[in-house]
Amino acid sequence: MTLNCQGILIDLSSPKVMGILNLTPDSFYDGGKYKDEKSISLQVEKMLNEGATFVDVGAYSSRPGAHAVSEKEESARIVPIIKLIIKNFPNIILSIDTFRSNVADECLNEGATMINDISAGMQDENMFKVVARHKAPCIMMHMRGTPKTMQQETKYDNLLVDILHYFSKQVSKAREHGLNDIIIDPGFGFSKTLEQNYELLQKLDLMKALDLPILVGLSRKSMIYNVLGSSPKNALNGTTALNMLALQKGANILRVHDVTEAMECIKINERLI
Repeated sequence: MTLNCQGILIDLSSPKVMGILNLTPDSFYDGGKYKDEKSISLQVEKMLNEGATFVDVGAYSSRPGAHAVSEKEESARIVPIIKLIIKNFPNIILSIDTFRSNVADECLNEGATMINDISAGMQDENMFKVVARHKAPCIMMHMRGTPKTMQQETKYDNLLVDILHYFSKQVSKAREHGLNDIIIDPGFGFSKTLEQNYELLQKLDLMKALDLPILVGLSRKSMIYNVLGSSPKNALNGTTALNMLALQKGANILRVHDVTEAMECIKINERLI
């Protein structure tokens, strides 16, 4: 299983790590931490040196209850940073966390490589067309509603069947637009209760029926720290435990704040296979 990232073939037979760089002031864990050129460049360099294959940049917080950000503000936050990162790290495989096709188009024009759409094309009907035109890979996540409303959208007839149906429908639409490289993200913490998140993780291997790479984003989320009676700051050990399980269940990409620990999970998991 491979991804074509602007001519660079990424072999996913061995799982890879995607490092997270949040440019938002209100992200649940690292909001406001990276707000100047030096801190941004140092963090990107750190993640790459620790083994990240991809770096995912977002300028719109998708935490539960997050407030809406205008397209103009999102673009103003992210485009200058894309230019900075590409200038300093010209060979980087840069993923853009956005559900807006115009923002995606701007960032891909500036040298970004792939798009991470939390709405899987549901929020912007032009997204698949834009990504396909750039011949870029697209991460499609499962979510209902918006970040502000998603936690009221947790009723399912059958959690896994409904999610698989959602992906089948959206992947078909993406294929119709000529999108070749698609990654699916089951959307832990999005439109799901605590119990549903753990059911989804336990049955993650059923997602392999779609025959697409699986990205898992569990890093420091509430499904971890609420169980531990802790906080995002103290949820690294729990994140590592669940990342190991995700790898055992077939995850191809781990999206994380902490690259070194995720790389260690991959190395140890490879010894178990």
